[in-house]
Amino acid sequence: MRRIRAAGGWPAIFYTLKHARATGGFLRMWKAMRTRNACKTCALGMGGQHGGMVNESGRFPEVCKKSVQAMAADLQGAVPTHFFDDVSIQRMQEMTPRELEAAGRLTRPVCRGPLDSHYREIGWDDAMDRIAKRLGAIAPDESFFYFSGRSSNEAGFLLQLMARCWGTNNINNCSYYCHQASGVGLASVTGSGTATVVLDDLHECDLVVLIGANPSSNHPRLMRSLVEVRRRGGRVVVINPLRELGLDRFKVPSDVRSMIRASRINDLYVQGHIGGDGWLLAGVIRALVRRGAIDRSFVDQHADGWDAFERTIRGLDPDEIVRRSGVDPSVIEELASLCADSERSIFCWAMGITHHDHGVGNVQMIANLAIATGQLGRPGCGLLPLRGHSNVQGIGSMGVVPKLKEAFFRELEHVANVPMPTSPGMDTLACMEAARSGSVRFALCLGGNLYGSNPDSAFAAESFRCIDQVVHLSTTLNTGHAHGCGRETIILPVLPRDEESQSTTQESMFNYVRLSDGGRARHEGPRSEVEVITDLASRVLGDEGAFDWTSLRSHEEIRALIARVVPGYEAISGIGESREEFQIEGRTFHTPRFATETGRACVHDVALPRSDALRDDELRLMTIRSEGQFNTVVYEEEDLYRGQDRRDVILMHQDDMDRFGLAHDERVEVSTETGSMVVHVRAIDIRPGNAVMYYPEANVLIPRRVDPVSRTPAFKGIPVRVRSRSAVGS
Repeated sequence: MRRIRAAGGWPAIFYTLKHARATGGFLRMWKAMRTRNACKTCALGMGGQHGGMVNESGRFPEVCKKSVQAMAADLQGAVPTHFFDDVSIQRMQEMTPRELEAAGRLTRPVCRGPLDSHYREIGWDDAMDRIAKRLGAIAPDESFFYFSGRSSNEAGFLLQLMARCWGTNNINNCSYYCHQASGVGLASVTGSGTATVVLDDLHECDLVVLIGANPSSNHPRLMRSLVEVRRRGGRVVVINPLRELGLDRFKVPSDVRSMIRASRINDLYVQGHIGGDGWLLAGVIRALVRRGAIDRSFVDQHADGWDAFERTIRGLDPDEIVRRSGVDPSVIEELASLCADSERSIFCWAMGITHHDHGVGNVQMIANLAIATGQLGRPGCGLLPLRGHSNVQGIGSMGVVPKLKEAFFRELEHVANVPMPTSPGMDTLACMEAARSGSVRFALCLGGNLYGSNPDSAFAAESFRCIDQVVHLSTTLNTGHAHGCGRETIILPVLPRDEESQSTTQESMFNYVRLSDGGRARHEGPRSEVEVITDLASRVLGDEGAFDWTSLRSHEEIRALIARVVPGYEAISGIGESREEFQIEGRTFHTPRFATETGRACVHDVALPRSDALRDDELRLMTIRSEGQFNTVVYEEEDLYRGQDRRDVILMHQDDMDRFGLAHDERVEVSTETGSMVVHVRAIDIRPGNAVMYYPEANVLIPRRVDPVSRTPAFKGIPVRVRSRSAVGS
């Protein structure tokens, strides 16, 4: 595959034009992208009432391949009427994620019974009756409700309300498999589980430290901010075991200077071991302590717990820091100098930090470095988790969690005027484990692909098979519809946000709430998520109880409830009429007064991970996403920025290939305690001793090992054994 010299640029522009042609022409794509709806992809956020491709700072055009890919999927035609007659579930299981996504938009409910080899179309009333009958036959805690970050605040709040009025706290969302460690870690430091900064802070900082993230593929519009940091004399540090083209050189399509001459992104690229970030950050803090470069004024006045942490840092063995981080002492010192010299630093991270069995500790160590240098509680500095889906943070704000905060719980109970369940709810993985044990009989998935998101794919499929009824609310097909089948499975076709007949709201990772106008439905048949939920609630709970569910088909009525119940969301009441988007109060910290009991930030004496040494035939594995995918949705088999034309590969350093006696594209067996895969081996620029494979396909290898604090599975730092197929028999 031809290697490109910089990410972004003309290939991204040509890709956009190609997809526009394939979905009805450039003008149709342009009109769809310019509507006043929030972007459907990452949580960086753009669109809403400022207009499509405009961010909250008023900058235009704000667009990337991810948003084009998502829009193209929604602009495609309907799944052919004969599809489910011709394509069996077994055949669907053989299809790739890309093939399933490209089959078309879902427009009619389909059902598959325990003896059926194919899905078959059914009517809406039949589908809803089946679901209501199943719920009427089980106890509430024999169910769970899973929410994707694709859904709106209105649908999210409504479904968790219905589930709790019915009697269960088994309510969870996709963040448990991605950024839950960020929320738990941040809440333990500042009292709020979200970013401490707003978008404009990126325009004021002089240092960005990007840890365990690849925004060039996953948050492409952030790249413009990184380019501008360096243009005004600031610095960018990248910490990533894998050398990413887009984090070296990137051409911002909307920036002429960047297009003419590719922008250099980083001033320092640190390639340590997978899972070694905590040790690296501890080494940086140790260097600052030894230099006397700690911001003692900030630490003494605005933080608790520093002295115990400093004693731990002083006691660390510098040789162990180097060995476990995989980073040379000179590089640690250089990074410490950059942090010490910065006046305004922002620390960003993604799942390279959270996807570990010590994910919360990683987040707390990042916060410790910010506190040590006084980079918290001021404009232009702070902590920024790079969240994935466009409304994943909003879904959490809406109470889509197994345990509500006390204030939320009290107000919800007051509004409902009925007791809410107090039995402990199960997180996402706990629900899957309960399903396999036979104690879950019903599951409803509001969007997403829970099967594809799970570690240990064989376990995930088996868990779904044990559930009496699985219900999916989806816009297109995915691997969950093929492999995540219960004894009975129903797929209900729903509308994307830009086809809703009423406005909806979404919350960005900067705590900014947008209003999406919706628009005309492109196909007959799909219904709004709110309509489906209220229909189900009316059938199961009736309209004479706590709520008249039929009246809650009005999004304004739902938003009135949200304004009363959700802290910081008071301004959402009447947003449909005022069109005034807003910043959520109480989450951004531009003064050093935090949302903790003392008002001070908490320093955590983090226990650093001391994993066993690898065997000679093992590597550390992390799963990654390609430039051609978004979460579990694969739009392209190719990964342009990494020069890969296929996804069934393991990528490792050439030194490790030589050590194992492997040749380029040789077929190898990759195995763990959980499973094995046969893939092709290729070389890439990664820290020796480490390797990467593509998610979600590599989930068959990932054990159900979790961070005990956040319950986030460890999709990274997995010891894998790599053997040539010639050695094990082909």
